[in-house]
Amino acid sequence: MKPIGLYLHIPFCVSKCPYCDFYSFAADEQTMDTYTEALIRELQNWRERLCVTADTLYLGGGTPSLLGGRRLYRLVTAARELFGLDNAEITLEANPAERLEETFAAFAAAGGNRVSMGLQAGDDRALAALGRRHTVSQAEAACEAVRKAGIRRLSLDLMLALEGQSDRDVRHSVSVIDGLGATHGSAYLLKIEEGTPFASRSFHLPDDDEAAERYLTAVDAFAERGFAQYEISNFAREGEQSRHNLKYWNADPTLGIGAAAHSYVGGKRLAYPRDAAAFIRGNTPAEETDSTEAPAGSETEYAMLRLRLCEGLTERGFADRFGRAIPAKWRQRAAGLPAAYVTADEDGIRLTPQGFLVSNAILSRIL
Repeated sequence: MKPIGLYLHIPFCVSKCPYCDFYSFAADEQTMDTYTEALIRELQNWRERLCVTADTLYLGGGTPSLLGGRRLYRLVTAARELFGLDNAEITLEANPAERLEETFAAFAAAGGNRVSMGLQAGDDRALAALGRRHTVSQAEAACEAVRKAGIRRLSLDLMLALEGQSDRDVRHSVSVIDGLGATHGSAYLLKIEEGTPFASRSFHLPDDDEAAERYLTAVDAFAERGFAQYEISNFAREGEQSRHNLKYWNADPTLGIGAAAHSYVGGKRLAYPRDAAAFIRGNTPAEETDSTEAPAGSETEYAMLRLRLCEGLTERGFADRFGRAIPAKWRQRAAGLPAAYVTADEDGIRLTPQGFLVSNAILSRIL
């Protein structure tokens, strides 16, 4: 079995952003200590079960940086001792509202080499409207702390289609990401999730056409500053793509540990319950029910994931995985769709930036 990707879910936040529906909550020091011990216990249990190495580690959340340097050092060190992590990409998610010098220094000392932060917007007015706790100046300080720790790889997130957001605002935010020294950027359309505080408020959000304009402006703005798009929502300088996230889109084995964490190992998809107390008690992950349209490990699931990437579904990759050519019916259906949205040629099938905006419809037509 080739090296897997490791994911540790840290479900702690100082407060919940009003648009967020991820599993997270505020926790005291004792809870964070106990949860850290449970993560190390599960790392040990899975190492005995799988007997594999890993070449990526991603600490996501929540706000993993809230664990502080001591706990993060223990987690990364334990993962390295148990899963090797030779020449690995080791990523920490952080909130730029915190004081992070000590945290980043400890993370780097343990072998951490990549940080991902939610900038979300390049001006304080938009950040306040999103309910974010940080300002642009705090983000600048956090990015400086990344550099001082000797961590070269930095990813910053951006939210699109906000209330009142213009193409000029998008270009400004991308310029801020560039100016802060990021090597990677992500851009996501704001979605009002049911059950979040934003769902109970009245907004004048951009319509679908305006949201599409904001997205395509972001694609252009990133390209102009040397960030090539490689996935629906992700952009990177040369050689700076997220190796961990590429494992998901390539349907490669990944092991997720922690409350609400998901895995794809041994041809099965597993998930821990969204319950930190249950995780601490030792509850094990349950196998997820396969989709009848795209069961785990199937050709259809692989195609759905690969078509998120700009490289798309390639003949070489499909043949390496399944030992045959891309099904002719998929090619025929793709060729029948407008060229503005999808390309089908001798290399395979891939979506354009315009196609990514309507990817669900396109995938249903092709697959």
